[in-house]
Amino acid sequence: MAGVATAAPAPGPSVVKAARLIDPKTGAVTAPAAVLIEAGKIKAVGAPARIQAEAPKDAKIIDLGSATLLPGLIDSHTHLLIDIVPPRPIETARRRNGDFGPGLLLAIVESPGKRILMGAQMAREDLESGFTTVRNLGHSGVDGDAALRDAINAGRLPGPRILAAGRKITQRGNYLQDLNPALADAILNEELLQAEGPEGARQAVLKNAFYNVDVIKMTMGDDVTPAEMAALVDEAHRHQMKVAVHATSVGDIQTAIDAGVDSVEHGNDVTDAQLKTMRDKGIYLDITPAFAGDLWTAIHPTDDPAQRAALATSKARNRERMTALVKRALASGAPFAVGSDMCWNWPGKTRGEATATIFTTLRDVGMPPADILRAVTTNAAAMLGWQDKVGAVEPGKFADLVAVAGDPMADVGQLEHVRFVMKGGEVIRNDLTRP
Repeated sequence: MAGVATAAPAPGPSVVKAARLIDPKTGAVTAPAAVLIEAGKIKAVGAPARIQAEAPKDAKIIDLGSATLLPGLIDSHTHLLIDIVPPRPIETARRRNGDFGPGLLLAIVESPGKRILMGAQMAREDLESGFTTVRNLGHSGVDGDAALRDAINAGRLPGPRILAAGRKITQRGNYLQDLNPALADAILNEELLQAEGPEGARQAVLKNAFYNVDVIKMTMGDDVTPAEMAALVDEAHRHQMKVAVHATSVGDIQTAIDAGVDSVEHGNDVTDAQLKTMRDKGIYLDITPAFAGDLWTAIHPTDDPAQRAALATSKARNRERMTALVKRALASGAPFAVGSDMCWNWPGKTRGEATATIFTTLRDVGMPPADILRAVTTNAAAMLGWQDKVGAVEPGKFADLVAVAGDPMADVGQLEHVRFVMKGGEVIRNDLTRP
């Protein structure tokens, strides 16, 4: 797991104290609570008197007062190296995939160095909002997310722990069509890998493996065959990499399930029968709720009444669909996590603030706070295969902690306003320490 290794020196020992600590897996609350941290990892958790008695004499005491302490948050589906500003509606209407395609093309034609520097800013902003681990699922150039991951791990840049997917694997035409034939291959190869035939699917995995990625991302289309999908999954698993598949239609989801993927991303039209199979096989549903919230209207500012009405209709439709999906997913017992799918420029918000809007969106579509919290901590850690490293405040795990001023079980909106962030024992942000 390339994304786990780190060369950055660990900070000295510390004790973090707070009024309460929530265990997302069980919902249990320790009050008051303290966490002993040594060499960047959690050494002990419990009552403050006991933990302080066990702490080294030189341990730094970080008193967060009446705050609530939680594990670091995990965004299991993001795109740190793309920041799309949708074009004007008249331009969008002239293009296939008009909102996304032009922004993707602009990202591809940037220099890789400039793009990675933008990704570094997005990574820092995510970390400052409490996302201490992210899974970057494509749209990063050839190796942009892997290079960013390595720089963060080496301590050169601040940012979350990154699982990098490198280039997204797909088939020609899924995102961009009618490109200049003299430039099409060069443009596509900068961003995407083509899976044409079972052997082509295996070669795409190997090309990503050459850049030491952590996970394989595949985008399903109606033209992806079961043989291609099976070959891709087999090759990825042979290299000990999980496979995350963008699949939205019933047919695509079934092909992904049959191939034995590790997670279905989005899963918009997943059936109850498919959810049952996913439960039985341990395949995760990675829910991406962003479009059911205020994102779409925020990134399409307009004074035109007809356009505003169309945007409101789209938001209502997306919210209705997401409400139904969340209800069925919770009832099915299938394992699930939540990712932001954030790749959009939200005016007035940092990338981290935009990512954090998923919490109130999930609340508004009917997901209970306890399930929301599990989805971005313990569930997400298990889906990533990092359950022994992150996702809970337990001895032996990385000292990745966040704190909020109130109680997120009563008001999950508190997670949009993280006040304290620690990653690997290093304080990234602290707006809570008492004088």
